[in-house]
Amino acid sequence: MISLTINGKAIQVPKGTLLLDACQAAGADIPTLCYDPDLCLAGSCRMCVVEAQGRRNLMASCVSPVENGLVIETESPAAVEARKVVLELLLARHKLECHVCERDGDCRLQEYCYRYGVKESRFAGEGPHFYKDDPNPFIERDYDKCIMCTRCVRACDEITGAQAINLEDRGHHAKISTVFNGKLADSTCVFCGQCVMVCPVGALTSKISAGQGKPYQVEKVATTCTYCGTGCTLQLNVKDDRVVGVSSMRDTASSPVNKGALCVKGRFGWDFIDSPERLTTPLIRENGELRPASWDEALDFAANRLKEIKGQNGPDSLAMFSSARASNEENYLAQKLMRAAIGTNNVDHCARL
Repeated sequence: MISLTINGKAIQVPKGTLLLDACQAAGADIPTLCYDPDLCLAGSCRMCVVEAQGRRNLMASCVSPVENGLVIETESPAAVEARKVVLELLLARHKLECHVCERDGDCRLQEYCYRYGVKESRFAGEGPHFYKDDPNPFIERDYDKCIMCTRCVRACDEITGAQAINLEDRGHHAKISTVFNGKLADSTCVFCGQCVMVCPVGALTSKISAGQGKPYQVEKVATTCTYCGTGCTLQLNVKDDRVVGVSSMRDTASSPVNKGALCVKGRFGWDFIDSPERLTTPLIRENGELRPASWDEALDFAANRLKEIKGQNGPDSLAMFSSARASNEENYLAQKLMRAAIGTNNVDHCARL
């Protein structure tokens, strides 16, 4: 165990613990932008700097392991001033459109500027000109709001393994880009949205959810994705009794299967819920026209037709094609119906494609 003092409080933590984790264990609220507990360490934003007694330089707590005898101040004048400078540097190339941003109220940069009273920047850089017009239907790439934390790059590589994006150029010209600065659809991107999940600002947002409600306006309802049998957990963003988006549940306790990671269907394929084309009652076709029917009528109709076809042409004239969106139990019953009740092995499933 390592002994150290944080904001006057003596604590002990295991050897190898990051200083950031130790500070949080001591009750300190350390601001972070590039740090993500599920991604490799970057230590690039320097928002997490703290002052160590007797040390010449401030320490980046997210990449510094604890040491015996350290005496740490997390909100010393030097640390606070360094964070303010970092925020001003970020604002120098950040598009200030908080009032119309999809992340308004849930933006780390906005939160920390408010926390440290940073209203504007003294620094003049290249200015915002990095917006990427990308015609894909899922992800809005407004890099005029990017803070270059590289969390999206690391998530794409480490969580999804797609390696679709990376850093391009240097200095004032540095930006997040695909190969040859092309479109996401022409890259190895699978539109899982893990980049949207980890982005701490409004640089990456959902096009489907745009304009339907800011983070503080929606109720988050925990549920399980219905697209396949993996069992990924997610949060539905609900406003006025309508689903307007999907958020990740990233802690292991709430999301043991996927830890927040989703596929393109789970993250973006929710608009069918309130689709005007969605069927709300069974339909029976008569004389070439579909008419509404009750469940009892529809089930009786289907059962009678199955019996007729089996009687006329034998059981192998029938087949069952099932879906991954049904539960394992429902799929078991489906094949049992075909094999035991109808007497055929003609059973297939969409997941086998």
